[in-house]
Amino acid sequence: MEAAWIRELAAILDQTGLTEIEIEKPDFRVRVVRSAAGPAIAHAAGPAPAAAPAAARPADAKAAAEPASAGAPPAGAINSPMVGTIYLSPSPGAEPFVKVGDKIAQGQTLMIVEAMKTMNPIAAPK
Repeated sequence: MEAAWIRELAAILDQTGLTEIEIEKPDFRVRVVRSAAGPAIAHAAGPAPAAAPAAARPADAKAAAEPASAGAPPAGAINSPMVGTIYLSPSPGAEPFVKVGDKIAQGQTLMIVEAMKTMNPIAAPK
């Protein structure tokens, strides 16, 4: 195994933005890993419950009509019950399960979440 070949693999990582590449042949195995530039991200089971906000009275009707804060999820948002890779269609090149503007029926499959090599369909709750 030549050091120049390994340097070439490292250059491929830099050019493509990948963080890891592994090549295995019958007589050798090479794995080149680039450390992430940013901090490591830990997977959390879910957000911590927030304290209930104090009851507030709107100053006028205009204030009451303002949309929710930018950090709040949009109305009708559906959260995945698990962390994983999202697939919006049943197979590559196939039509997506839903499109923007579609009417959703209860129990309709919205997406598939792959978690731990298991495909989990996520259905509309209502």
